[in-house]
Amino acid sequence: MATAFYHDERCLWHTGGEQALFIPAGGYVQPPSATGFAENPETKRRFKNLLEVAGVWPHLMVRSAAPSGREDLMRVHTAGYLDRLQAMSDAGGGNIPPHFAPFGQGSYEIACLSSGLVKQAVEDVVTGVTQNAYALSRPPGHHCLPDASMGFCLLANIPVALEAVRAKHGPLRVAVVDWDVHHGNGTQTIFYERADTLTISLHQENCFPPGYGGAQDRGAGDGYGTNLNIPLLAGCGHRAYLDAFELLVTPALRAFKPDLIVVASGYDASCVDPLARMMATSETFRVMARQVFGLANEMCGGKIVVVHEGGYSDIYVPFCGLAVVEELLGTRSKVIDPLLDMSDLQQPPADLIAFQRARLEAQALRIFG
Repeated sequence: MATAFYHDERCLWHTGGEQALFIPAGGYVQPPSATGFAENPETKRRFKNLLEVAGVWPHLMVRSAAPSGREDLMRVHTAGYLDRLQAMSDAGGGNIPPHFAPFGQGSYEIACLSSGLVKQAVEDVVTGVTQNAYALSRPPGHHCLPDASMGFCLLANIPVALEAVRAKHGPLRVAVVDWDVHHGNGTQTIFYERADTLTISLHQENCFPPGYGGAQDRGAGDGYGTNLNIPLLAGCGHRAYLDAFELLVTPALRAFKPDLIVVASGYDASCVDPLARMMATSETFRVMARQVFGLANEMCGGKIVVVHEGGYSDIYVPFCGLAVVEELLGTRSKVIDPLLDMSDLQQPPADLIAFQRARLEAQALRIFG
């Protein structure tokens, strides 16, 4: 079966207003001369364009989807939050306190469409329309809380999709593997007391939300043991992600035995991302994708959905995303990552790699014994 790819140009028309990276323009912050907001459409648009130029696009089953409806959203979000988000969007946009996730006029409808792309991708994989899928969704979703937007995220795309498919098709054990460099706090919050959803987040320790690592947070009530945070030290590089998979991610997935794996695929752990300090390369994402896809084949008939989250280098996101899509397709294009050789030379020294691995080994010992 073909790999399905869910995309809609309208998602790239969402705007966060005039920002310098993520700081509102004004005062001593000069307005940018071009697209200054970190969460801008160019990362995704250039990724899609590279898929076309690389010759990968014809091998994908490209689809759009209907927006998520109010009933879908209400399974995860409060009515008060949705009403306020829609009203502000209709009135020209803004930001809903207490967190920072600015949006423009019409962003509510675009967020519903972004959510709908993810929902359709999950539906089609669960029902066997396609074995695997990639959703190029925007705005992203993994920081969004039931009652608040946060970190560029307006709707909790993955939880909305999972609850929609459960409402339609019945119980489903799902593992969410989030390798976005920022902690997937929204997904964690929504499923923290749920035994049917394993949430795994690999993230730069203390990056975002600021000051949070979360290795001690394992879930609560019926969900105790189904939340796994893997905080990684800034700059720990390619090897740390492979060690994290070996020592923590793979054993956790095998113990949980999911019916479906969803990857929250942010590319902001890359060596040139402006909003983090990690040293991952396109090969890091390729190897992680290969490993998690192999686990999906082993445990749940290859049922896997990759959902696009963060990643703020419009130059490098396309190469990282291409590597993941190539793994979904089981093919390799002629594209060569122009930063890979340099990034390999910039990887951390052996003593830092060993120190990070020792931390992961200690965490694995606490969890698995």
